[in-house]
Amino acid sequence: MPLLLLVTLLAPLALPMAAQAAPGICMGPVCGDEITRSAKHHFQLRMKVGDQQGHRERLTVDCRDGHLSPAAGPVERGYVAAVARRACRLAGEAPA
Repeated sequence: MPLLLLVTLLAPLALPMAAQAAPGICMGPVCGDEITRSAKHHFQLRMKVGDQQGHRERLTVDCRDGHLSPAAGPVERGYVAAVARRACRLAGEAPA
């Protein structure tokens, strides 16, 4: 019995753990991740956003004026705009 208990306690340590990525930037119920700079325009960021209801989408933000493309989608745009502003600020592309 003690050997079985020891094996069950040590078995999870021997198995490799799956890597878990950080959620990225979150504001309220919306998180943005996989944030990359556009290859064509340095002031544009591309990101995936998702909410707690499981809605996900990929969008582009113009950091000069905060314009989101597409302008409408399944994820609430108020929170998406806040995530985009923070991402732009962290990327050093915030408007002057």
